[in-house]
Amino acid sequence: MKIGRAKAAYTLLINSVRTVVLGTVSETGIPNVSYAPFIIDEAKNIYIFVGKFSIHNYNLQANGKASVMLIEDETKSKQIFARRRLTYSCNATNIEKNSTEWDYIASQFDKRFGNIVCIFRNLPDINIVKFSPYEGLFVMDFGMAYKISSDNLNQLIYISENDNDEETS
Repeated sequence: MKIGRAKAAYTLLINSVRTVVLGTVSETGIPNVSYAPFIIDEAKNIYIFVGKFSIHNYNLQANGKASVMLIEDETKSKQIFARRRLTYSCNATNIEKNSTEWDYIASQFDKRFGNIVCIFRNLPDINIVKFSPYEGLFVMDFGMAYKISSDNLNQLIYISENDNDEETS
């Protein structure tokens, strides 16, 4: 495996995808999937705007866990069955509205998505949720999957049938 090529593809996916697929589960075990535009910081924390009355907000309040996925655009994929994708298992926390952190994150959304974010800033039922990854999986192609641990979210660990074949970056 060419670990350098995988790391470049991992970075490119994070920098090129503008929405995240969000999987949550209710306190009674009912799954829900949605999507949202996002920003990501250098520590790989992912931030989204969430309506207080949305299903995923209720689910996040119930258990504070989520799965987030960044996935390659179908039209750019060479093989629909092997789209590049990154999945993180995350802890979710709300950012306190009108705090310095909230204002900073909202300004980062402004930079990435434009003036539409001004509307969200003024809505009383909108929160910013921070997703902090504690493990992940990057699938680059058929037979090219990499584990990601919270020890170093920039390190890819090639998954192989043979433990001795493990390659890291």
